[in-house]
Order: sequence, then structure tokens, then C-alpha cells
Amino acid sequence: MFLALVVTPELRDFLAKARGGAVRLIKVRIQRWYVMSSGLFSEQLVLGAYREPERSWDEDYDHFLLPLLDDQEPCYILYRLDSQNAQGYEWIFISWSPDQSPVKQKMLYAATRATVKKEFGGGHVKYEKFGTAEEDLCLLGYQRHVSSCSGPAPLTLAEQELQRIKITEVKTENSVESKHQTLQGLAFPLQESAKRAFQQLAQKRINYIQLRLDVEKETIDLVHSNPTDTRDLARRVPKDTHYHFFLRKHSHEGDYLESVVFIYSMPGYSCSIKERMLYSSCKSRLLEDVEKDYHLEISKKLEIDDGDELTEDFLYEEVHPKQHAHKQAFAKPCGPAGKRGHKRLIKGPGDKVQDS
Repeated sequence: MFLALVVTPELRDFLAKARGGAVRLIKVRIQRWYVMSSGLFSEQLVLGAYREPERSWDEDYDHFLLPLLDDQEPCYILYRLDSQNAQGYEWIFISWSPDQSPVKQKMLYAATRATVKKEFGGGHVKYEKFGTAEEDLCLLGYQRHVSSCSGPAPLTLAEQELQRIKITEVKTENSVESKHQTLQGLAFPLQESAKRAFQQLAQKRINYIQLRLDVEKETIDLVHSNPTDTRDLARRVPKDTHYHFFLRKHSHEGDYLESVVFIYSMPGYSCSIKERMLYSSCKSRLLEDVEKDYHLEISKKLEIDDGDELTEDFLYEEVHPKQHAHKQAFAKPCGPAGKRGHKRLIKGPGDKVQDS
């Protein structure tokens, strides 16, 4: 709502002179007065108080401003900064509306705010501040307000998670023992025990490795490498995200085979966005390093939500998918050999039928 109250000539002249910089603070209030000619009450904007500068703007601020705030009555405060723009000195436009003031006054001041700003000149106003308590309008409260205005817009929870991940990825060092950013993903170094486990897997002295990410240390740690059979594999998968390397010994079409299967277990969306993105980013670099450094050929890469998926049949079909036989397209049969006889024309009723 916008309400245009009468601005007294004295206030209008004072505002014009104050823009030159001779005044540090101007208090504007709404005064109710009785109009004799109409016998009604009316409101007008009047000069409540002013202060001339003594020291710098921040040293004058609390000393000048806070004593002029009435706990029972709203007002407007125009406070001059020491900085200037193309139109002159820059000002803070403050709307004071204490909680104890009457509701009618609060509504009146809220509706008149635009009138005061327009009368003074919006181009001179650098910041606008609204307050209901002194801590809102004191120097510290003003500085917090300026800081929040210059800061970025508030983020959602998902955006905060993504921002933290980006910050973590940027803080990298170019060394073998630290993670680094590449086009292929994020790389955490393997813990020493994990390296020894891969050496044993390459020598086929063990058949199972389970790994996890240590986000704080930025390493890939060995959880365990206990002997594991296919029927025990489902029980090895924990409820949180992990990597698994399983040496599967089996027969296929009469041949004995040993296939290394990589399993990325992620329990749906029960884990955090940060955890999902870190595991997903580290996966490709881990597989690349394992194949290159330990000469392990990964026969199949799987991603599962639950360990119950890891059955014997499931693994067999994933490692050795069924080859679908090529289906021959339907061929149109040929017509009978030799001469098919004379063609005959079928005429309508009344026409002669002639055999050719």
C-alpha cells in the first residue's frame, strides 16, 4: 500500500540542504494535527530532529542514532555515510517500527515509507534497513545487514552438499599420495594394507577385497579380505556404500575360469549426496589404477543396491550373458513353377466374359 502524506515546506527545504553533506542524521516523523477549516484531523511529515557530523560516520553512528529511537513511536532516519556517488553523498534509509507502538501507527509508517524516500531522492540511498529493536539498527546490526546483502543467496541442502564437494575437490596437491582432479574423476590413494591385498589378489592368494573411502583422510581403506564363497557374498555387503573385488572361480561350457568381478554397492538414496558423489567420482580412477598397477583384468563391473542381488545365477548371467540366436527374417514363399494358365477377366453383370 502507498500513501502520499503532505510534506511540510520546512522539511522539504531542509532535505534539499542536507543532501549537500552539512547534516549527518535526519529524523522524520508523522505528526497528527487538527485542520480548523474542515474540523478533521490530518497527518503530515515533519522534521523530528537532526545532527551535524562530528567524527567519521561509524564513530557518530551509535552516538547519534540510538538516543533518537522511541520505544513507543515509529520514525524514519536518514543517515549520511562518508562515501559519495555520482549524485553526491550516500545515505542509509532506516525505518524504525518498535514492537510496542500501536498497530495503526505501524501501518501508517509502512504505507508512507515510499513517499519519504521519493521526497529525499532514491538515488542518494545506498542501503535500506528496517528494525523493531535497537540491536537491529545499531552499528553492529547494520554491518551484519550489509554483509548479508553482499553475500550469495541462501542455498538449499542439496546445493550446500554440492558446494562442499566442489570445495573439497579444489583443495588438491599434485603428488602421488594425494587425491587430484582429472577428466576421469577423483582419485584417493590406496592405503598400504589395501595395496598389499591387491598384490595377494593378483597372486590369487585371496579371493575377496572390500574397500571404503575415508573422507577425512582422503584415502581408500581396506575393510577386510576374508575368504569368501559366492553363497557368502550377499552377507559381505554392508548397509552403507563400499567397493568389492571378488575372484569368481567357476566353469563355463566345460572350461574352468577365474574372473575378477568389481561390485559397487550403494544402498539407494539412504546415503548422503556427498557420499554418493565421492564414491562415484573415485570409482573409475580406482579401477584404472588396479588394472594398470596390479595387472588385474576386471571381467565385469556391477552396481547394486542390496547384497541379496548377488546370487550364483545372477553372477553367472552377468559374466556370461546369453547369446541370442539370430532369427531369420520370414521369407515369402515362391509361387508354383511353370505356366499358371490363362488369365481371366471378370466383368460386371451384363458383360460378356471372354477367356484369353
